[in-house]
Amino acid sequence: MSIVDDLRTLDTSDPGRWPLPIRIGAVGAVFVAVVAFGVYMFVIKDEVPLLEGVQAEEIELRGQFEDRQRKAANFDSYRAQLAEIERDFGAMLRQLPGKTEVPSLLVDISQTGLGAGLEEQLWQPTLEVQKDFYAELPIRLRYTGSYHEFGSFVSGIAALPRIVTLHDITIRRASGDGSPDELTLDATAKTYRYLDEEATEEQ
Repeated sequence: MSIVDDLRTLDTSDPGRWPLPIRIGAVGAVFVAVVAFGVYMFVIKDEVPLLEGVQAEEIELRGQFEDRQRKAANFDSYRAQLAEIERDFGAMLRQLPGKTEVPSLLVDISQTGLGAGLEEQLWQPTLEVQKDFYAELPIRLRYTGSYHEFGSFVSGIAALPRIVTLHDITIRRASGDGSPDELTLDATAKTYRYLDEEATEEQ
């Protein structure tokens, strides 16, 4: 009789009458199952949270590695961009006058208005306003002239070698008996002065 036939004729209610090889196999299977259950309960089960934590840490470290690898691959590009930014920043700083250049710049602003054919009604520098690394020098302006002369004045201001911006611009018809095309421009011109390290520390 084959083992397959023995398995078919087994009486599950009387394991003592099973053939010896089948009894040995059954006892071995039960032993393996008990050992496996014990290993899971007393060894593996306690280690599962640790394993999950290590797996999560692995995912995080892998992400950090990929991010740093990407940055390392673009390091030369970042360095070139930084050098370009520093060059641009240096060029902009050179457009800010130093303390000794401010008087000549103020004369240039006034001469730009007169050169455009405008009649100067008000030219009043106000108090300097200090910012982080530069200072604003506001100048209240009032000119009388034609629309095209105003355009020439604004173009001249934009062409100055130093940074000058115009703010709070108001244009209205001039009062008085002048030409009907005569207008009055009120504005605040701002130029900027670079603060050296000593001035920044004092601030």
